[in-house]
Amino acid sequence: MRGYALSLTNLLPPSHLSIDIKFKSFAFSIAATHSLIPTPKPSLLLSTHHSKSNSHFSFSVAAQQQVQPGEEENIQLVSSIKTDYNDILIVDTPKARMLLLDSSYSVHSVLYHGSKWTCSYWDEFASLPAIVPKGPIAILGLGGGTAAHLMLDLWPSLQLDGWEIDQILIDKVRDYFGLSDLEKTTEDGGVLNIHVGDVFVPSKDFHERYAGIVVDLFADGKVLPQLQEVNTWLQLEERLMANGRFMVNCGGVGGGPSARDESTHPETLWSGKSWLSNPAMKALSKAFPGQVSWKRMPKENGANFMALTGPLPDLNSWSASVPSPLSQSVKNWRPL
Repeated sequence: MRGYALSLTNLLPPSHLSIDIKFKSFAFSIAATHSLIPTPKPSLLLSTHHSKSNSHFSFSVAAQQQVQPGEEENIQLVSSIKTDYNDILIVDTPKARMLLLDSSYSVHSVLYHGSKWTCSYWDEFASLPAIVPKGPIAILGLGGGTAAHLMLDLWPSLQLDGWEIDQILIDKVRDYFGLSDLEKTTEDGGVLNIHVGDVFVPSKDFHERYAGIVVDLFADGKVLPQLQEVNTWLQLEERLMANGRFMVNCGGVGGGPSARDESTHPETLWSGKSWLSNPAMKALSKAFPGQVSWKRMPKENGANFMALTGPLPDLNSWSASVPSPLSQSVKNWRPL
């Protein structure tokens, strides 16, 4: 879970874990909150089992249908722990390290071996510094720091504040996702400052502090219910400086995993009004009427709804100020 405490019910600790995590549509695309690698492949099924008598998880990826013998991927458990807020699994694949959280075992962060780009919505957050005033940017729902890694790589003087509620999660990602490196000031003055706490608790210390706020808050595979309320956005807006903006990962249809949207009629999924099926998008449109833009990530990149507050930027200028592939993807924003 990211950024806010919700009670964990019907959740077995890792020592009694027996779960199935479905990989659908393409390699390592988890049928949960986030999609990973945009390389078309047959559907896969990751099964993890653990018993009291065995001190290690056994991970295997088996083909459901079209996968031929010998095409299985090796997945290695790096760390697992149950906290007051999360069931935390960190796994390695031949291509990436992944952070899986809460009872849905959604992928909340991914760090590819040799690249900070993900070909998913995390990359979009790195375009935000180009269209906000000079000043610090907050990430609500830091997770394993996927977005923070790329943002500081592209904007080495950027001041980032990352928020998470789970101290144990932060300790883990410092060790396994390189967050401790981001906490060291760069030669250009950029740095990640980590805050452990509830992002929804009002604080005078952060009044009008941020030029931009990235919002990526999920629990049990769905956008937090607080983000479906207009008042939440009006309260969070108090942390933005003049002309500041939110950029938000709103998830899929209904605020849940995009990979489960297949049950919805295709015309609804990709129409110009498809955002109406997303509760966080609807709340944003009511909180900031006439001041919200949106886009939907391509199917091969996860199909998440994304929202941006403030006037629609000049897309050509925005495109010219960011590197490829962002220079193309920012042109897909449109007003509600």
